[in-house]
Amino acid sequence: VPENPLMALVQKANILQDVATTRRPLVVGVFQNQSPEFIKSMVKECGLDLVQLHGKEGMAAASMEQCGVPAIRVVDIEIDGGGGGSNDDSSKKQAGINSMLESLTNDPLAVLLDTAIKGESTGGGTGKTFDWSVAEAVQNKGLPVIIAGGLTADNVGDAVSSTRPWGIDVSSGVEASPGIKNHDQVTKFIKVARNAAEQANKGF
Repeated sequence: VPENPLMALVQKANILQDVATTRRPLVVGVFQNQSPEFIKSMVKECGLDLVQLHGKEGMAAASMEQCGVPAIRVVDIEIDGGGGGSNDDSSKKQAGINSMLESLTNDPLAVLLDTAIKGESTGGGTGKTFDWSVAEAVQNKGLPVIIAGGLTADNVGDAVSSTRPWGIDVSSGVEASPGIKNHDQVTKFIKVARNAAEQANKGF
């Protein structure tokens, strides 16, 4: 993603690929409104395992044919930045969610749901949560869900236990300052998430 300080540069991706072991984390390339040709070239050059699409590419752009590897499609869930809202606002929000659910296809490997603030041009990085029942609705459509947006060690347990998502995504929720992770918060976050997942999966 151009002009993003967290962008995985080609050189850094190659280093990750070189030092990774057979039990390594997956290497994911994050793209926003890039052409399929560019994405495929980066997949090949960097040895990416997965692609994550954050732009307005649509569901079909997340297919294996378009990306060369499995892709995660990011979907922004809009909330009112001021809190509250009228009944009309709630109706419009529900209509937006229904429209999103109808647009889902089987092209992506999974859908990452993140929070967007109403009226702002970019989604993600808000530090705000959305209504997690949306995740259940997406999963009921047959697509694995990754929950992002405002997750911390204090609320990730509720998110996992209430929706049993395929995955969770955290960044600022475990940071001591922008771009600097708090190791104690990371450890606590992982512990709480794992415990919640074990409890939620009992009986399944």
